[in-house]
Amino acid sequence: MKYLGPHVSASGGVEQAPVNAHAVGATAFALFTKNQRQWFSSPLSQKSIDAFKQYCTDFGYAPKYILPHDSYLINLGHPQQEGLEKSRASFLDELHRCEQLGLTMLNFHPGSSLREISDDECLDRIAESINIALDKTQGVTAVIENTAGQGSNMGYSFYHLAQIINKVEDKSRVGICIDTCHTFTAGYDLKDNYDAVWREFGDVVGFEYLRAIHLNDSMKPLGSRVDRHHSIGQGLLGLDFFRTLMNDERFNDIPLILETPDESLWPDEIALLHSFEK
Repeated sequence: MKYLGPHVSASGGVEQAPVNAHAVGATAFALFTKNQRQWFSSPLSQKSIDAFKQYCTDFGYAPKYILPHDSYLINLGHPQQEGLEKSRASFLDELHRCEQLGLTMLNFHPGSSLREISDDECLDRIAESINIALDKTQGVTAVIENTAGQGSNMGYSFYHLAQIINKVEDKSRVGICIDTCHTFTAGYDLKDNYDAVWREFGDVVGFEYLRAIHLNDSMKPLGSRVDRHHSIGQGLLGLDFFRTLMNDERFNDIPLILETPDESLWPDEIALLHSFEK
């Protein structure tokens, strides 16, 4: 069975996220547990924590189908010590917020070299950052999202993901979220070489680490290294790709998250994707 839903708003408090997800017919969802464009936010109130958990219970959202995302400001591979320490502190805060909410995953972009250090050094810093954070928390898996490779962002190559995982000490608490748009624009042809791409992912990274998928179409072409999501079936991946994925049993029982740009289409996109299931 496929568990599917969008990255919903938590405006008005994190407890609004499951309410908003239920309203569009989602069986999974993503959220920010704080303002994604701030380093730190006010602590979660016990009232919000309790309401979030109650709504998740009421609407049937188990933690394994909820994928919180951290702040866009965080760069766990930052080349400068001040930026690195600030990122690590903010990342740790995000993990603690997940602990408070009873969530089991935190999705994040790995980081960027800012073209000031080598790729290998950046990847080492990312792994070290993950180790530091996991050592100070419990019960939450750090879920690395592959990137399109825009700018100096790491994580666009499956080998980058494997290199990070290789240096994470507690491999039971590290995972991967594959973004379909990012994968395509990073140069992996999911449209015309679907089986080969997933075979390479399995060989290089391993399906045992796959925790979630961001299910997005792409505005930009294969290998463009530009991150521009499109609505389902309106981009260059096309409907046949999504039809194939929705019938791929390897992606059962994990959250499939829409980050498509037109929120008004989310109910229709969810219904369309479920209609592909045989």
